[in-house]
Amino acid sequence: MTVSTHTVEAFKSYQIQAQVLVRNYLLADTSIPYTSVLGGIFACKVVYDLSQLVSTFYFRSYNTLSKIQKIEWNNRAMSTLHSILIATVSTYFVFWSDLFSDNKHAGLITFRSSPLSIVSLGASVGYFLVDLGMLFWMYPSLGGSEYVIHHSLSAISVAYSMLTGEGQLYTFMVLISELTTPEINMRWYLDVAGLKRSNAYLVNGVLIFFAWLVARILLFLYMFSHVYMHYNQVSQMHAFGRFLVFVVPAVLAAMNLVWFGKILKGLKKTLTKWQ
Repeated sequence: MTVSTHTVEAFKSYQIQAQVLVRNYLLADTSIPYTSVLGGIFACKVVYDLSQLVSTFYFRSYNTLSKIQKIEWNNRAMSTLHSILIATVSTYFVFWSDLFSDNKHAGLITFRSSPLSIVSLGASVGYFLVDLGMLFWMYPSLGGSEYVIHHSLSAISVAYSMLTGEGQLYTFMVLISELTTPEINMRWYLDVAGLKRSNAYLVNGVLIFFAWLVARILLFLYMFSHVYMHYNQVSQMHAFGRFLVFVVPAVLAAMNLVWFGKILKGLKKTLTKWQ
C-alpha cells in the first residue's frame, strides 16, 4: 500500500508547523516579545518628552502653537524616529539578511524568525499601540478613521507575526513603507512654521512623491509577486496568518493608491504655484 504524495506533503506541513510552535512557545524565551513591546512603548514616551523639551528651547514656532498642535508636533517626532528605525531594519531583513533568502535551506521562509526580528517587530508593536492610543485620545485631531484603520491593521499584523513567527518576511516588506513617514511629517512641520512658499516645501513635495511611489506602490507590487511565487509556502501558514498576508496588504495598497492620488494632485498644485 503506497502513501499518496498529497498525504506526504500534508504530513510534512504539519510537522513543520509543530516544530515552529515548539521553538516559538516551548523552547524560546517567551519574555522577548513582551519585553520588546514594553521597550517600544517606553521609547515612544522618552522621544515624546525629549521633543517637547528640545522644541521649547530651540524652535520659536513651537511656542506659538496651540496645545493640540504641540501634541501633534511631539507625536510626529515620535513617529519619525520609529519610521527611520523600523524601515532600516526591515530593508536589512528583506534585501540583505540571509534569514529569508531562498538559498538558505532552513525550512519554509514563511516560518523563519530570529531574536532580532522578534525584538524589532515587538518595538514596532509598542509604537503602534501608543500611536493608536493617542489617535483615540485626540480623535479626530491627529487623524481620521483612515489612520485608525491603517494603524489597527498594522498593529494586528505585526503582533501576530511577532508572536507566532509566521510571515515575518512579508511583515517587514510592508513596514518598509514607513520610509514615507519622515517626508510626510516634515511637510507638516514646514506648514506650521509658515514655510509653504519655501524651496524646502517644494523639494519635500517631490521627495514625498518619489518615496511614496517606491515604498508604497512598487514595493507592494513586489510583495504581491513574491507571495505569488511562494504561494506553496504561504498556503501552509495558519488560516489567520494567510488572511493577514492576502487581505491586509491588499487593503493597505488600496489606501496607498488613494493617498497617492491626493499626493499627485497636491504636487501638481504646488508646481503650478511655482511656475
